[in-house]
Amino acid sequence: MLRHNGLDPSKRSSLDQTRNGSECDRVGDGRADYSSKHKRHGVNVQVVTDPVGKLLWLSPALPGRTHDLTAARTHKILRICERHGVPVLADMAYIGAGDWVTTATRRPPGGELTVTERTLNRALSAARAPVERGMARLKSWQIFRRSRISPNRMSVITKAVLTLERHR
Repeated sequence: MLRHNGLDPSKRSSLDQTRNGSECDRVGDGRADYSSKHKRHGVNVQVVTDPVGKLLWLSPALPGRTHDLTAARTHKILRICERHGVPVLADMAYIGAGDWVTTATRRPPGGELTVTERTLNRALSAARAPVERGMARLKSWQIFRRSRISPNRMSVITKAVLTLERHR
């Protein structure tokens, strides 16, 4: 569970997810680990970073088909950030997460965004750019790009990688 690992109320945190393990071992029933969106087996790992992209927390792995918002709610990430008074920036997968989470505005069906909405979306993307660099740094670990282990073991690996990243 996420604890106070670097959460500073004077700073915002950012929430994102990554699909790991493109070639996870599919022993047994692998349907839960198959992501139809990504067309591969893997796991969903939630990532919390500080404003400069430093990793603060990695969640235990959930099955690859788990939606990002469902995963965040499962790990109670949003509630913990709210309790600590830390605002959260997130991508559009987290729309509907609550007032504490800032997400981009989705284009209405058959319509267009206003100039103000597009400008706000660009500003949010710019604020999230360091987070995406932190995600890229996380994905530089080969175990996340090409794992041939059981998805059940990815939680232990994410803990180890987070520890190593903090000492880098």
